[in-house]
Amino acid sequence: MRIGILIRILRESIDQSLQQLRANKLRSFLSLLGITIGIFCILSVKSAVDSLEDNIKGSFEQLGNDVIYITKLPWAEDPDQSYWKYFQRPVPSYEDYQVLKAGVETASLVALTVRIGIRTIKYRSSSVEGAFVFGATYEYADLFKMEFEKGRYYSPYEYNNGSDKVILGYNIADELFGTLDPIGKQVKLMGRTMQVIGVIAKAGEALVNPLDYDDVIFLSYTAAKKVADVKQRNSPWGNTLNVKARDGVDVELMRDEVTGVLRAHRRLKPREQDDFSLNEISVITQFLDKIFGVINLAGLAIGIFAIFVGMFSVANIMFVSVKERTNIIGIKKALGAKRYFILLEFLIEAIVLCILGGLVGLLLVFGCMKILAAVLNFEMYLSLSNIALGVGLSIFIGIISGFIPANQASKMDPVDAMRS
Repeated sequence: MRIGILIRILRESIDQSLQQLRANKLRSFLSLLGITIGIFCILSVKSAVDSLEDNIKGSFEQLGNDVIYITKLPWAEDPDQSYWKYFQRPVPSYEDYQVLKAGVETASLVALTVRIGIRTIKYRSSSVEGAFVFGATYEYADLFKMEFEKGRYYSPYEYNNGSDKVILGYNIADELFGTLDPIGKQVKLMGRTMQVIGVIAKAGEALVNPLDYDDVIFLSYTAAKKVADVKQRNSPWGNTLNVKARDGVDVELMRDEVTGVLRAHRRLKPREQDDFSLNEISVITQFLDKIFGVINLAGLAIGIFAIFVGMFSVANIMFVSVKERTNIIGIKKALGAKRYFILLEFLIEAIVLCILGGLVGLLLVFGCMKILAAVLNFEMYLSLSNIALGVGLSIFIGIISGFIPANQASKMDPVDAMRS
C-alpha cells in the first residue's frame, strides 16, 4: 500500500469520526462514556496504587536492600501464631555482635540495636511522656545514614566510655525545649542526668517511614547498659543485629557467611536448626507486591466491565455509520476503491472515536491525581507508562469494536449498496 493512500485514508477517517461526533453529539457522548469510564477506572486505580507502592517501597528502601536483620522471630510469619514456636531462641546479644563484626568478611558494618521502651524525659519543669528509648552500637549512624537537625553523633571516646550523653528526636526536642537550643542542656532520663548532644533531623513526608526518629530518644549501647537490661532475654523483638554487605558483595553470599559464623558461635550441631532468623527488606516488598496486585486486579475488573459496555456502544455507532453511508460505500467501490480501503476507513474511524474517549479518561485521571496530591499532601502521579497503557487500550478497543462493522462495509456489493 502506498503511503499517500494510507495518509488519505487516515485523514478521511478522522474527518468522518469528527463529523459523527458533531452530527450526533448525545449518541456519541453516551457511546464513548463507557470507554471513558473504563479507562478512568483502570488507570485511576493503577496510578493510585503505583504512587502508593513507590512511596511505601521507597520508604522501606531506607532500611537497605543490602542489610540483613537478625532477630529472634522471622518477619515472614504472624508473631501471634509463631511466638511460642520461637520463644526459646536466644535474643541477639552483644557477644553475637562482636563475633559477626570480627568474623564476617563480606560485611562492611555490623550494629546491634536494643529497644528499651517507653520512658519520660524531663528538663527543669518540662517533661515529655511516652518517648521511645532505644540504644545502638557505634556503627548505627553510618549504617542507616542518620542525619542531624542540630548537634552531632557520639564521638568514639564518648561511646567507648559510656558517657551520659543523649540524642533526641525532632518532636521530643521541640516539646521539651520549645524555642530554646537543646544542645548542651542537661535532662533527666531513667534516673540519670544526661547532656543533649544532638537532635535528629525531622522525618520526611513519606506515607510510611520505617526510620522515623521524631519521637525517640537515642542512647549509645554503652550508656544504655547503665540504665536498662540490654540483654532482654524474654523479649521477642528487643534486640536486632544489623549486618550491611560490602560494596559489590551479593547479599546471599553474606547471608551464607553470617549463618555459618553465627551457628559456629552458638555451637549448633549440623542437624540442629538455626536458632535465629535472617530477615531482609525483600520479605516486606514481596508481601506488598501481593497486596497491590489484588488492588490492581479489582480496578481492572471494574474497568473491563465498563470497557465492554463502551465497546458495544462504539460498535453500534459504527453499524449506524455504515448504514448511513451505504450509498457512498457503493459509489467508492464502483469507482474502483479496494476492499482494504473501505475496511481501513471504518476501522480507523472506530479507533479515533475510542482514542477520544480514552483521552477524556486520561484527563480525568490526571485531574484526580492532582487534586488528591494537594488534599492528602502526598505525591500522586500519572506515569508515562500508564498514559501509554490508556492509549494502547483505546486503540485495542477501537480495533475490536470496529472490525465487524468495517468488514461488513468492505464486503458490500457496489450495485446493491448504491440501490439501498
